[in-house]
Amino acid sequence: MATTKKQDARARLQAERAEQARRERRVKFVIYGVTGVLVIGLGGMAAWALWPKPAAPLPAASSTLVPPWPVPADSVARAKQVGLEVNQMEGTAQHFHVHLDILDDGKPVTIPANLGIDGTGMSEMHTHDTRGVIHIESPSTGKKYHLGQVFQVWGLHFAADGIGGLKTTGGKTLRVFVNGTQVTTDPAAIELKSHQEIALVYGDPAAKTTIPSSYAFQTGE
Repeated sequence: MATTKKQDARARLQAERAEQARRERRVKFVIYGVTGVLVIGLGGMAAWALWPKPAAPLPAASSTLVPPWPVPADSVARAKQVGLEVNQMEGTAQHFHVHLDILDDGKPVTIPANLGIDGTGMSEMHTHDTRGVIHIESPSTGKKYHLGQVFQVWGLHFAADGIGGLKTTGGKTLRVFVNGTQVTTDPAAIELKSHQEIALVYGDPAAKTTIPSSYAFQTGE
């Protein structure tokens, strides 16, 4: 009889211990589950915060703006958009200069300084002053550049039908010359080459206009 009571007591103790162990496992399971959810949630939030956000689309190139044409605040972003590299320093692998003249009814249009340059960096295609000298300073070789990219960085519509708000309507035309020779193909597709003189002549084609055919680049340009 005494043995039976001891066995019963031992069995009750074992049952109580087993139940206690089950309760402890359930508590640990709940804690680990909640912790895992928090970790996953916080990790997801951190990853979302670090994930690169798509850049806001840039405004379309202006087809209404008339001269003078300033540097747009987003010229560097525009340079990136058209595939031009932006760095803190000028590239040296490919380095040449082109001169651009724009005549609006015979009057020269100022090409602004610091086109393609801002506090964040410098596009491989840019200007430093208002002489109309376009600098191509690339960190890589073999790349081709086109006149249309200048106007894309400038934020201006440029095609055979005009520049910005200078439209080929009402008897006005846009004539394009490279080194004094008129080009009648797509002007935006003109490939830029060292020491070119490019002249864009807008206005009455019957008006007498002197077409520049060369430019006196500074020493070292």
